[in-house]
Amino acid sequence: MTIIIDPQSSGISGNMLIGALIDLGADKNKIKEITEMASKDFGGVETTISKINKSGIDSTFCSVKTLDSKHPHNHGAHYKELIEKIDKLNDVLPDEVIAKSKEVFKVIALAESKVHGKSLDEIHFHEVGAADAVCDVIGTVYGFYMLGLNEEKIIGLPISVGGGRANTAHGIVSIPAPATCEILKGIKFMGGPVDSELATPTGCALYRVLCDEYLDFIPSIKAESIGYGAGSKDFKHPNVLRIIKTEDTRKKSEINVLETNVDHLSGEELGYLYDRLLDAGARDVIMIPIFMKKNRPGQLIQVICKDEQIENLLNVLFEETGTLGIRISPKTHRGTASRKFIKIPVEINNKEYKINFKIGYYNGRIISKRAEFEDTKKIAKETGLSLTEVREIANIKVREYLKNNN
Repeated sequence: MTIIIDPQSSGISGNMLIGALIDLGADKNKIKEITEMASKDFGGVETTISKINKSGIDSTFCSVKTLDSKHPHNHGAHYKELIEKIDKLNDVLPDEVIAKSKEVFKVIALAESKVHGKSLDEIHFHEVGAADAVCDVIGTVYGFYMLGLNEEKIIGLPISVGGGRANTAHGIVSIPAPATCEILKGIKFMGGPVDSELATPTGCALYRVLCDEYLDFIPSIKAESIGYGAGSKDFKHPNVLRIIKTEDTRKKSEINVLETNVDHLSGEELGYLYDRLLDAGARDVIMIPIFMKKNRPGQLIQVICKDEQIENLLNVLFEETGTLGIRISPKTHRGTASRKFIKIPVEINNKEYKINFKIGYYNGRIISKRAEFEDTKKIAKETGLSLTEVREIANIKVREYLKNNN
């Protein structure tokens, strides 16, 4: 399917995204629990989710109230400190949610560092507060993964940023705020339709990270369901963000494949290259033993990626391999199954462990349910059980969970 994020009417913010995702079917109780838990170390928030009517549009409103706005980790929290605290949430959040949330915060921090002429280590979150930002980012990303949207194509339409001027920690600035402008570089946005800020830096950073493509208009689609997330302000027009879930008009998704042959790299160098390619945004990296000219053993390196990562990955391949040519197979079609991630408590030797599972779906049917290797490996080491025994226990538990929750 294809997902369309539509901020044309009234801009975008983190709580509007959360509201729209809940309106599409994300579990509001779970998102409330996650956002309140994740923000505890920053002063805490109270998340209230309710249905509300905005100028005739029935929508979902996510209200975020900071409990301790003077908490030392709230206003003035440094970027590095914030990331370290988010990393510590790995026992309650899937790794994918943590990684994507950190990506969003890096976009915000880089924009702030550019605007203020400071390094990342000097940047701190003061305008909205770290508690609000953590709530908005993690709540949105968690809901995004909860609905399995990470496996779908995400299209963003132009953002209405509002207009006028606003009071900030740096004095009166024009709207959109400097950080918002920096985040939206290369992305189409427009002023109005009101004299007020409509697009927040957090909302724009989420939009930038989550979207795969930006279009001027909605393409030919068949809408399946529509979610509306309400903003906190009241205008004469509906202050809502719209997310449209559509039937997939394409039978297959598209990827790009980069490949090159090498015969001069050691095992250590190949391992380093593998990690660098994944860090640079590759969806997958494959290394296949081959024979090359003069019967020399070598490796066929294949890299699967999205359009926006091609140039970056080409640079890594050229720099690390010294190859003189890289083949590019653009817009390769592939059939894909949807997936979602769940975390299930599993009791082993009278101790509770939490294991992440990847659940695969095709045509509405479950086709796979796999425990994350790193989780089972850690449990095997701690308990003395074999990896096979831990996996068997995990498989029994996930089958029970799916039977009771599907």
